[in-house]
Amino acid sequence: MKEAGGAECGGEALFEDQDFPSDDASLFTDSSTPIARLQGEITWRRPQEICLSPALFPDSVSLGHAKQGLLGDCWFLCACTFLLKNKQLLNKVFPPEQPQWDDSRYRGSFHFCFWQQGHWTEVTIDDRLPCINSTPCFSRCLSPTAFWVALLEKAYAKLHGSYERLWAGQVSEALVDFTGGLAERWSLGEAEEEQQRPEQDSDQLRGRILDLNLLLPVKDECAVSCSTHSSPGGASELGQYHAMTVMEWLDVQMVSGSKVLLLRIRNPWGRCCWGGAWIGRGLGWSSVDPVSALDLQARVAQGEFWLDETEFLSQFDDVTVGYPISDEGHLKSIYTGNLLTHNHQLAGRWVKGHSAGGSRNSSSYGSNPKFWLKVCARGEVLVSLLQHRKGRHTEQCTQTALEDSNNTTHQHYQAIALHMWKVEKRRFNLSRMLNKPPCASTHCHAYEREVVLREQLEPGHYLLIPSTYQPGAEGRFLIRAFSSSSTSLSALKSPAPTLPLTTDGEWESSYFRGSWAEGSTAGGSRNFLSHWQNPCFPFTVCDESAVTSGVNIRINLHQSRPDTDLHPIGFHIYKFPEGESEQTLPRHEDPAASCVPHCYTQDVSLACCLSPGDYTIVPSTYQPDCSANFTLSLARRIHRKVVKSQERLGRAIQEISHISVMQS
Repeated sequence: MKEAGGAECGGEALFEDQDFPSDDASLFTDSSTPIARLQGEITWRRPQEICLSPALFPDSVSLGHAKQGLLGDCWFLCACTFLLKNKQLLNKVFPPEQPQWDDSRYRGSFHFCFWQQGHWTEVTIDDRLPCINSTPCFSRCLSPTAFWVALLEKAYAKLHGSYERLWAGQVSEALVDFTGGLAERWSLGEAEEEQQRPEQDSDQLRGRILDLNLLLPVKDECAVSCSTHSSPGGASELGQYHAMTVMEWLDVQMVSGSKVLLLRIRNPWGRCCWGGAWIGRGLGWSSVDPVSALDLQARVAQGEFWLDETEFLSQFDDVTVGYPISDEGHLKSIYTGNLLTHNHQLAGRWVKGHSAGGSRNSSSYGSNPKFWLKVCARGEVLVSLLQHRKGRHTEQCTQTALEDSNNTTHQHYQAIALHMWKVEKRRFNLSRMLNKPPCASTHCHAYEREVVLREQLEPGHYLLIPSTYQPGAEGRFLIRAFSSSSTSLSALKSPAPTLPLTTDGEWESSYFRGSWAEGSTAGGSRNFLSHWQNPCFPFTVCDESAVTSGVNIRINLHQSRPDTDLHPIGFHIYKFPEGESEQTLPRHEDPAASCVPHCYTQDVSLACCLSPGDYTIVPSTYQPDCSANFTLSLARRIHRKVVKSQERLGRAIQEISHISVMQS
């Protein structure tokens, strides 16, 4: 690795970032991308070593736009274009008043801020940039003396761990990192495929097909990017996955009296790559008033071109829409233009064997994390589920072999979805509720960093359940709620540890809290006459068919004490004699089942088969008068037809990248 010589300013050594050094460690993660061929060719130079009069921004806004270099990060550059159009957001990401190269306070460092998992994170870098032949080899401004793009790219690369980690990504991710808001990816051409979907899924899936008219209320405020995934020629040029920016779109009056929708597209490569009817002196302009045609053609800057709606829909595969942010920092709905002035966020986690229940296809779905959304007045509500990227800023997430055995394109994310049910009151039967269709959900489990659902909601309580597609897939996530009316968001804490995940049919779970109190309810084991002072928890087994099918009851007892101070615990199950009241404890009957001997452990469990009838569970410590709080989980097997949810797995995340050859 070659490195340019050091520099000084006013006799003081300039800042050199030891956390993101000017060497291969900052360039490469595993040398798996085409930039690996640059090893040994790159030097690191500060802007004042690259040109005579460096500046952050040029005098002309059009020359401040990004030009893609040897790094496949067009997705990042599309988000940079939006920053340049929004001064308020640009100042948030790149705080102003930082000393530049002609300032006596300049010390060779710059500060940036990025939104990460719910919080703004500051990133400081030095201004040594990777170059080939004294020219920045990655992204830069169209103006060779402006450096805001190159510095922002370096800070974003540091946030990710290396420049190489910026190769291929989603525009939506960069937009959210720059704004703290929301961004959604929409399809432009899957109508035929959607018609083949099941009827119950069709409404939600049709909502993913973008109608540009949807964006009219906010078209001058939102960020819009378009991307190609196929290779029909035209805008896709070399057939590479590539993202571009929609700079503006408008209805243009034609000479015939009709109107045509025209879109001005910007290519991060900095060159035109389209030869349609509206390029240069294309035939399309002859159908428009000459004065209007000249005005529209004059708006085209380097790397930009016009095309009409028909061309747009045929050349691009999907569109990413970034939600507008008001001057006060509120999100604005792209559906209605409403300000979403209320927002909340909560972190969560899927843990294998505890809270990673998988999709609604799985009997363990109900073990997923759950959240209450309380809506106080009718209004528009958007809820998003944003997952942490695997292997960065968190421990490596586990993954089932089934999910990724033949697909590497979604290696960074789980397939996730979010479902919501309206609940009349907070005391409800979870199992029965989950057999009903949700009132809102994301369209399918998708390999995206973030998925969003949107509804007009009436006042009341709503239950949110985020899930991965495969049971046991671990990860961390953030739930965010944005609304036009007052709302609250809270986690639904399970009153007891989750029972072991089962795959043998449907189970209905109940949870109880209790305590053993010295002198009153701490009766000890059956060896003591005070045993019947212990708390009792009655339940009923109703299903006759359960008797012939093995285990139908699962019970877990958990004591709330530190590992260093445990009581020996256990429990007995007694059956009430037929015709006896549940108020009359069966003191002279032997237990129908027992979890003994009493053990010094946090949890004891029992799985058994009980005949139909009325029962009670009596948990106890071994000795009387041992005080402690405890929780009891009871799962009963239910033999009834399960509603088929037909959860589907969305397409893999599309890698968007391109490498262009530098011209010397």
